[in-house]
Amino acid sequence: MDYEIVIGLEVHTQLKTDSKLFCGCATVFGAEPNSQTCPVCLGLPGVLPVMNKKAFEYAIKVGLALNCAIAPTTKFDRKNYFYPDLPKNYQISQYDIPIAQHGWLETKDKKIGITRVHLEEDSGKLVHPEDTNAECGTRNAKLDYSLVDLNRAGVPLAEIVSNPEITSPDEAYQYLIALKSILIYLGVSDCDMEKGSLRCDANISLRKKGETKLGTKTEIKNLNSFKSVVKALEFEANRQAWLLKEGQAVSGETRLWDEEAAETRSMRSKEEIQDYRYFPEPDLMPFTISPDWLKSIKDSLPELPVQRKERFVKQYQLSEYDAGVLLQDKALADYFESCVKLYNNPKGIGNWILSEVLRYLNDTKKEIQELTVMPQGLVELVKLFDDKKITSTAAKEVWSEMLKGNLSALDIVNQKGLAQISDDSVIEGYVKDVISKNEKIVGDYKGGKKNALESLLGQVMRASKGKAQPDKVRMLLQKHLSS
Repeated sequence: MDYEIVIGLEVHTQLKTDSKLFCGCATVFGAEPNSQTCPVCLGLPGVLPVMNKKAFEYAIKVGLALNCAIAPTTKFDRKNYFYPDLPKNYQISQYDIPIAQHGWLETKDKKIGITRVHLEEDSGKLVHPEDTNAECGTRNAKLDYSLVDLNRAGVPLAEIVSNPEITSPDEAYQYLIALKSILIYLGVSDCDMEKGSLRCDANISLRKKGETKLGTKTEIKNLNSFKSVVKALEFEANRQAWLLKEGQAVSGETRLWDEEAAETRSMRSKEEIQDYRYFPEPDLMPFTISPDWLKSIKDSLPELPVQRKERFVKQYQLSEYDAGVLLQDKALADYFESCVKLYNNPKGIGNWILSEVLRYLNDTKKEIQELTVMPQGLVELVKLFDDKKITSTAAKEVWSEMLKGNLSALDIVNQKGLAQISDDSVIEGYVKDVISKNEKIVGDYKGGKKNALESLLGQVMRASKGKAQPDKVRMLLQKHLSS
């Protein structure tokens, strides 16, 4: 491509508070439509907003975790636009004095600037019903009206805006993964995209390589997963590149991502700042963040992913890669540390989690919180293997059985007779039998093909149903083959 990509991301994360930003209505997901509303979030005349202190504190935490400067004084503004799910016809947001700005986030490959973090209220939700009446002649036809659910109106959001310096869809993906991890570690949001707790809009433009002036950008909405963000950015980059090569102009517009068609579609012309007619919210006075309060929030910050990764590498002697995989999911990292507290073999436990545990979770589409094997159970299994009481083959069989029920690793070993054979005389019987039945492989080994030993070892292990101690099998094979 003769052009370089410039991407900026706007992420809205729902803050995990019990009540809305300016009223006491609940924020529970999935409630009966319009059951979590009041005169304040319905925008009825004469009502006054009251700030949710917890949401304000959470927004400061996000700013601090993203290395931002926190404003000593901040204010709120009215962002004016007209849409059916916005009952007041304006949104209380922040314009020129956000809570936090000028920060950065570090991904595995790059440090990406953060323009701002600000607090705002969410809008409601439009529901587009489908006609399921067979007499209509078409199945699931869209009806010519929409329904409005205002349960979400007024829910607190932190909007996190990156600098326009992301240069590829993959960089955007890494940024989102890192940002989600920080938000979860902070405990300020569950970041569940299926519930709308994390939403992303992507701005993308192209410019000729070497130029510094930004090209005309388009904004992409309706991005329901990080993978959708990547696919939408890839499509839009190719679409814009084609337009520019054909001598056509890129329109500054908002486009929707169509997941089924795997393409972006024009939605509307892009709004500019002046279109929103921002002005200070007259019902909320400016807020001053005292140095003492800011310090107390700083002191309450948990260990964040970058810090925890450094500790995992140093304290547990894990590789950068292994530590990174564990830390992508806070609950997985917590599970690992719970195991290590019970049994000081971080590498062995880490290897088991990164192989068998993650394989099971990926295959079953489950989260680590749904794993029925508690840390004590996994530790017992790893110790049985480390103590050479079971082989690796038997350990995998035990693990499979542990996932099915409530039996301990030791109970399964005893019930299924999986204990490792360490008696030299028993193993020697298997070794002699395999040697006598494989004259050609024995001849290859004696002729200098040392890898033939592995074939013989494998046959002994199969003959013993995986129970023979591999080190002793190897030793006895070498003894008999050299005589």
